[in-house]
Amino acid sequence: MSAVKVIAVSSGKGGVGKTNVSVNLACQLARRGNRVLLMDADLGLANVDIMLGLKPKWNLSHVLDGKCSIEDVLIPGPDGITIIPAASGIKKMAELASEQHAAIVRSLSALSGDYDVMIVDTAAGISDSVITFSRASQYVLVVVTDELTSMADAYALIKVMNRDAGIKRFKVLRNMVNSHDQARDGFERLNEVAQRFLDVTLEYAGFIPRDPYLIKADTRQKAVSDLYPGAESSMAFRRLAETVDKWDMPSGPNGGIEFFVDRMFAKDAVAGAAM
Repeated sequence: MSAVKVIAVSSGKGGVGKTNVSVNLACQLARRGNRVLLMDADLGLANVDIMLGLKPKWNLSHVLDGKCSIEDVLIPGPDGITIIPAASGIKKMAELASEQHAAIVRSLSALSGDYDVMIVDTAAGISDSVITFSRASQYVLVVVTDELTSMADAYALIKVMNRDAGIKRFKVLRNMVNSHDQARDGFERLNEVAQRFLDVTLEYAGFIPRDPYLIKADTRQKAVSDLYPGAESSMAFRRLAETVDKWDMPSGPNGGIEFFVDRMFAKDAVAGAAM
C-alpha cells in the first residue's frame, strides 16, 4: 500500500484565503500525477463545494446521521481530485463532540489505499475540530496574510496547537502578499516571536501573491489553476505543489490513511504531526 500525505490547512482567522489554498493546492498536486482527496473539515460552514460551484447530494452530516456511507458523499472535482463535502449552515455540525469528529475520521479508513495525498481544509480559528484534525495530520500548513490580525491569530493558533495537541512543527504559507521579500519578512517576524516564546519549529512553505485573477476565478466558482493557468497565483500554487511533493513521506503505522485514523484516536498523539 502506498503512503499518503495528510495535510491540514489551517488559519488563525477567516478571510485569509485558506480554502482557496486548499482547493488550488489539491488541483496542482493532481496535475502532478497525485491521487488527491480534499476533505472539507469546516463542518458547519462548509464552502469547498460552493467555491467550485458543486451541488452534492450527500455530505458529512448524512454520514453522521447514518443515512449514507463515506463513499456515497465523494464527488469529483477539477483536475480529477475527489472531494468530501461538509454541511453548510447546520449548527449541530459546528458543535460536534470529539467522539463525533472521531467517527468521521474512522469512516475514512474505508478509503485507504485509494489516494496519494489528503488535504484537510479545517475551519478557521482554534475550535476543537481544528485541533483534532490538525493533530491527526502529518503536516499542518498555516495560512497567514500580512494583516496584523492574521499574524496575531496565526501565532495564537500555533500556540494552542502546540499546547493542546503537542504539535511542534508547522509549515507556514504567506498568502495575498505583494512580493517574495514581503512574504519572507512576514514569515521571519512570525518565526522570531514563535522561537522566542514557544517550543516549535516554523518552516517557510512559500507564498501566493495578491492576484486579481484569483478574485475573478472565485467569482466564477472555479479554481484559478484551471481558469487562468498562466496567472501569477496559478504559478505560485504550482510551485507550492512542487514543494509539497518534496516533503518526506510520513511514516505511520501502515503508511496510509490509517495513520490519520490512528493518530485521531491516540491519547498521546504528539507532534510528529507536522514533520
